[in-house]
Amino acid sequence: MRLPNLSMKRISPAAWRFIYYGLAVVLAVFTYFYALDSAHIPKNGDEFPYTHITRLTAESGHLLPLQSQLHGMRNTKPPLLFWQGILSTHWGAQWTWWNLRYPSVIYTLLTALLVFLLAHRLAGERRSEGVDPVETGFIAALTYLAFFSTYRFGRPFLVNPAEIFWFFLPFFTLLYWRTQAFDSRLIVPLLLGVEVGMGLLYKSFALVAPVSLALSLWYLHQRQYRWSAFILKDALKVAITVIVALALFGLWFVFDPDPAAVWREFIVGENAGKFGAQGGSYLGHLLWGGSSVWALLLGYPMNAGLLAFPVAALGWVAYRRPLSDAEKLLWIWMGVLFVVFCVPSQRSARYLLEAMPVLAVLCALSWQRISRWAFVASLLLCGGVLVLLAFLSWRLQQAMPGEDLYSAGYWLLLLMTATLLLLGIFHARTTRLVTNVVVLLVMLSLAAFLRPFDGIAGNFSAGAQRYAAGKEVWVPCDFRAVDEGYRFILPGAKIHGYFAGAPLSVGELASRYDLFAVQLPLQTPCDGCKIIGERLEIRGRHSPDELKRILAGEVFEQLFVKELLIESSGVSQVAAKEEGCR
Repeated sequence: MRLPNLSMKRISPAAWRFIYYGLAVVLAVFTYFYALDSAHIPKNGDEFPYTHITRLTAESGHLLPLQSQLHGMRNTKPPLLFWQGILSTHWGAQWTWWNLRYPSVIYTLLTALLVFLLAHRLAGERRSEGVDPVETGFIAALTYLAFFSTYRFGRPFLVNPAEIFWFFLPFFTLLYWRTQAFDSRLIVPLLLGVEVGMGLLYKSFALVAPVSLALSLWYLHQRQYRWSAFILKDALKVAITVIVALALFGLWFVFDPDPAAVWREFIVGENAGKFGAQGGSYLGHLLWGGSSVWALLLGYPMNAGLLAFPVAALGWVAYRRPLSDAEKLLWIWMGVLFVVFCVPSQRSARYLLEAMPVLAVLCALSWQRISRWAFVASLLLCGGVLVLLAFLSWRLQQAMPGEDLYSAGYWLLLLMTATLLLLGIFHARTTRLVTNVVVLLVMLSLAAFLRPFDGIAGNFSAGAQRYAAGKEVWVPCDFRAVDEGYRFILPGAKIHGYFAGAPLSVGELASRYDLFAVQLPLQTPCDGCKIIGERLEIRGRHSPDELKRILAGEVFEQLFVKELLIESSGVSQVAAKEEGCR
């Protein structure tokens, strides 16, 4: 009997590309959720103070006022972030990094969805040029998720994921529903006010300045810069948006039992304080140093991380060709953010994060116009990171021969990433296609490299955790509220931080504390110590001298340490012990 022909119909190249991008999105989602419970994910130190405030506020049983034991840091941000953490941890009953952080990832993925939809809509206007809207949408979303700033600030328990979403949403709303949205006299301005107000309740009322300025310029652009038409028909719309947004923010003062503290600590201390000279002249900080306007100018490519070269090339592409009206509006938002954040004396690339979704859309719309060599440069940079990860992994495994730190799957991931990377470098037709995926795989490789620091080797044993439970344990602290992280490592222990900025010997610590943790080089013995537990740790903050040693080649020696939990029987100092990093 003749068997039927079971061969599949030939799949078109467009279908293959759709499957490829679909798998790339799955990879991106997996990358953002992978190791989300890790204590070592790329992040910002502000996560510790925010965690501290959230924990104490949850323990108080009330949403307001916010609670803190940090000197001068209680109303450091509006309450929505802390309420988000209280809700996601069920009032602290499920106190894990995962529960604190997963809403951040959801916000980031929602932003990526908006980026996809906007790029898809704008590319649809260029079908006659042969632009594929679906592919452009995928490129935009993957580019946004491949920005290192998105990965670093879009996963931890920080305000950035929510603020980026809420401050991008008004501009998405206007540009996606273009004519109807711009012409709306009341409904859309009210909606924009709610969207902006939510962002203010996460970040600060001060953000109403760049948002309102950008919205005004957008409306003015729609009127072809006819000021009379803007004043008569659109100025009131912007005013409605601003009034509604500030009214929402003002609810904090209405419901907080101590509004005077909110004014003193947040309005005056947190916001007005950013306009001080910070130890020098305002003009000097503006024109020179790490907080200068020139440093801020590099903020966009710095935020892009491994995609810095295509982002830098985008500026040249935009300069050399006529821009569509939509692209002009997106560049206006980016320019407004840059100009506004040149004004405070503190200038950081982090302040430009709200523009990164817009930057991803602009990149996608010009993806084929950006020089292939910009993508090759990014792939070469990815290769350098892979080589470094492979070297450090091998050295660490050699230093700890008794531990099985990295599985065959980890090395297979590095090999697969390297293979795809080489394909993009040497096969011109695939360069632009694989770049975002390679960057995502590199970030996944970084997370996999750090995973042993959260496993058996990176944690104190169950016996050590039981021994420390209920006892006062002093831990090293080199940033505000870093000791909060030890509550996840030593659950049930009464954690205190001692300032580790000035190194103390084991003997000095033993004379002060009954039970303490100390970090030592991997091969350094601790003679005479009563060691309760030991774990592997990676250091994230280094002194200028240590940074010089790293640049001189002592990368491995300065990055990895062992942390010992030591009990002392010779405490001689009976004076009150000061909490460090408070």
